[in-house]
Amino acid sequence: MDKIKIKDLEVYCNHGVNKEENVLGQKFLVSAVLYTDTRLAGTRDDLTKSIDYGMICHKITQFLKEHTYQLIEAAAEQLAKFLLLEVKNLEKISIEIKKPWAPVGLPINTVSVEMERQWHTAFIALGSNMGDKEGYINQALESLEEQEECEIVKRSDLIVTAPYGMTEQEEFLNGALELRTLLYPLELLKLLNRIEKEAHRERIIHWGPRTLDLDIIFYDDMVLDSEKLTIPHADMKNRDFVLRPLAQIAGWKRHPVFGKTVAEMLRELEEK
Repeated sequence: MDKIKIKDLEVYCNHGVNKEENVLGQKFLVSAVLYTDTRLAGTRDDLTKSIDYGMICHKITQFLKEHTYQLIEAAAEQLAKFLLLEVKNLEKISIEIKKPWAPVGLPINTVSVEMERQWHTAFIALGSNMGDKEGYINQALESLEEQEECEIVKRSDLIVTAPYGMTEQEEFLNGALELRTLLYPLELLKLLNRIEKEAHRERIIHWGPRTLDLDIIFYDDMVLDSEKLTIPHADMKNRDFVLRPLAQIAGWKRHPVFGKTVAEMLRELEEK
């Protein structure tokens, strides 16, 4: 991805643990690397196809002057989030905030915090087999759309499928969606679990009936194995009710471990 760089923008603002820093203020130096695709801007000589670095400098200055944080970690985190949400064509950002007048009581040139934040792509499986199935799924979609750090890019049709694992229960309504998000995997899991809880989901019987089921299938090309979360979803290759709707919106998506696309995994499962 192409980069636009801003180095050592000087901003006088009020951030710090000490009360005097919040009241009197001090100088900060802000550097940013903006990741975007500049191909069209370069070939057409058109600023609207790129990112206006002058506008970014003014946004950085205004944000840091209008907000006060004790930690420069918080200032950098919230500034990165603000810019990713506000600036068209910005896919990823690296932010460094330097504090040249840091009150450490020792000779020092500067203290700084540097971080990278970006938009991620997650694929979520949706399911319900209790009560108003479509209503619960639509409620989940509305809840996701209400989150400023999430944007639904695509969604599949809803399909009726037979129950999996524990077969003595009602048929399921299943679907899938592509989600653009600033949330990290465990943050996204926490959000999905909250939305399930709002739909009165109860985890009583493994593979049992549920009002709403929201599973992270893919998150970028991440491979994650932890106590709370496995990505890609461990059993997705055996689940027709996951692969069929997912193939409708992302048949090209390649499993980062198996190396097979969703369409290929679905075809293999159907052949079995």
